[in-house]
Amino acid sequence: MKTNPGRFFEDYTVGETIVHAVPRTVSGGERALYHAIYPSRHALYSSDEFARGCGLPQSPMEDLAAFHVVFGKTVPDISLNAVANLGYAEGRWLRPVYPGDTLRSESTVIGLKENSNGKSGNVYVRTRGLNQDGDVVLDYVRWVMVRKNRLDAPAPEAVLPELRKVVPASDLVVPEGLDFSGYDFALAGERHRWGDYEIGEQIDHVDGVTIEEAEHMIATRLWQNTAKVHFDATFREDGRRLIYGGHVISMARALSFNGLANAQMMVALNAGAHANPCFSGDTVRAWSEVLDKAETAAPGVGALRLRLVAVKQGAAPFALKGEDGKYRPEVLLDLDYWALIPR
Repeated sequence: MKTNPGRFFEDYTVGETIVHAVPRTVSGGERALYHAIYPSRHALYSSDEFARGCGLPQSPMEDLAAFHVVFGKTVPDISLNAVANLGYAEGRWLRPVYPGDTLRSESTVIGLKENSNGKSGNVYVRTRGLNQDGDVVLDYVRWVMVRKNRLDAPAPEAVLPELRKVVPASDLVVPEGLDFSGYDFALAGERHRWGDYEIGEQIDHVDGVTIEEAEHMIATRLWQNTAKVHFDATFREDGRRLIYGGHVISMARALSFNGLANAQMMVALNAGAHANPCFSGDTVRAWSEVLDKAETAAPGVGALRLRLVAVKQGAAPFALKGEDGKYRPEVLLDLDYWALIPR
């Protein structure tokens, strides 16, 4: 048998490291297509000249574009037979990715727990994205619910990793040379800086985008994400293709420009939950809450810890969970991250 059906829950072992196939050299084409799919307008990722004015050699790839490339490499080995991608933790962008860089991925299994139904289990992995020089550009943990193939396979000993709820501000990596002391607020599109945001402040990003099947399929293919739930309409009992969670993340991050145009660089992913499924035809809107603030040693650079929430049609303003403590059905994404912003 030469084809690969993918891994199932019983195929994982805590401690094993999986080297993922098919490295990917990124180019300006990825940036152009990313901006075509998402309404992304952050100046640092749109203009080489603006980036050079901020101390970088050129405009880097969008942080989430790098994330999608690294994530996509892992899918055939981690989530090809997934029921759902459940969450993220301890993510850090460690260096910018530029056009011409070649990215590859490897993951270490750090936890396993079979579900009570005996038909699936949760797999925890720490994934590293590396460039052509072997430098780690991105490191994150995610956990996935994966089907079992052999229902009589014995349940492994449950191992649940201890994960930090928040990446400490002291562990944030500011790109070498980044300098916001001469930041051009007019070209960036908004005047709001670090000191203008207050902890607890909530921001309605106003705009909405209706998800189309075609754009989702283009995006998922672009990132070489082969998860069956995104492609095969016969894989789910309801006959619907599930929108890739990363597509919702990028859409919400792009929508957050209106109110957070100067939150230029994502540098850490503290936590994330895909609260409810998203399907073609859903209209995505977003709001943010300022959770924390921190200074950095880089000139003119501060950090905001932000909660980014994506919701679909029918959502009440700033509503996240019901009285039962569960996410409201209109909530698609709850993402906690650190971003760099001029002070």
